[in-house]
Amino acid sequence: MSRPDIRRPGAIDARWLTEVLQAAGVDAVVKGFSAGNVGSGQIGESVRFKLDYERAGEDAPASMVGKFPSPGEESRATGVMLGNYIREVRFYQQLAPTALIHTPRCYFTDVDEATSEFVLMMEDLAPAEQGDQLKGVSLDQARLVTLEAAKLHASHWGDDGLDELPWVSGSKAAPSSPVSGEMVAMLWKGFCDRYGERMERDWIEVGERMAARFEALAEMHDGPRCLTHNDFRPDNMMFASARGGYPVTTLDWQSYAYGAGPTDLAYFLAGALPADVRRAAEPELLGLYHRELTARGVAGYSMDDLRRHYGQGAYLLFLTAFFAAMVVTRTERGDAMFLRMLGGAAEHMLDHGMLEALA
Repeated sequence: MSRPDIRRPGAIDARWLTEVLQAAGVDAVVKGFSAGNVGSGQIGESVRFKLDYERAGEDAPASMVGKFPSPGEESRATGVMLGNYIREVRFYQQLAPTALIHTPRCYFTDVDEATSEFVLMMEDLAPAEQGDQLKGVSLDQARLVTLEAAKLHASHWGDDGLDELPWVSGSKAAPSSPVSGEMVAMLWKGFCDRYGERMERDWIEVGERMAARFEALAEMHDGPRCLTHNDFRPDNMMFASARGGYPVTTLDWQSYAYGAGPTDLAYFLAGALPADVRRAAEPELLGLYHRELTARGVAGYSMDDLRRHYGQGAYLLFLTAFFAAMVVTRTERGDAMFLRMLGGAAEHMLDHGMLEALA
């Protein structure tokens, strides 16, 4: 059986699915399948393939989930421009085995670096259910995610080997970011024109300060760096349901970086918990994160440094919300989601004195 090629969902057949499974060491021959879209990704398209076998070994899955470039022209162009498709494939090929955080089994992935065409065939995590940015998470789920964040960050804490990988954002080998201060200011203005009537006055003030000081924000972190997810939110996670599944699995490795770990934690908590719940839970969750880092071998990182870096971190959620809203294919749910993210980030930034820091 030959190695699978890269193809879009409409070109997938039973022979190709057989090649995918056999390339992963699964004894199986696929006879037929059904396919349907799952999830609500903004940059990629996810499809569940339910498999019917001619022959199936013990580890042959009943279904798999494939990820492909977005069918939306605007979203796909964004994924190519930002290097998201190449980055995700390289994560599963080279970093997932050592990242400590729970990720789905990858059966096959490949990318054409010249065109950014890619395919990623993964374990189907059902009956676990995708998180929902609009619904948020429970405190118990927030605790699970906090522990997963600490595992991820401890896995490559201070690992300057990441600086040698050009597909890791923020590394020394990475190409210059296509995102400039001028682009950020332009997108913020467009966001305000589109959503201004739906925003609080405080959110707009935060955005004005941030757009004016974007370049300074990227240089604010003064602590150790580690492997970060950089889009660490409920929509990119699968949670166990009443019917079963892993407690939490993190998906969508399109934006990871060699950066500040507490930024992931701020990104998640600011976007996934109501502001009053987040404020009350922060001391407990920061303590949980710090203890897990220490248990995983991280030394010399104080709680004071953690609180400071965490307080700075929600800027990325704010930036992602208005940036993504203006460069991906627009949907009604996307509008609501980006406003939820932006509002939660603004509240976090105000709570932690970031307005003054951006003066």
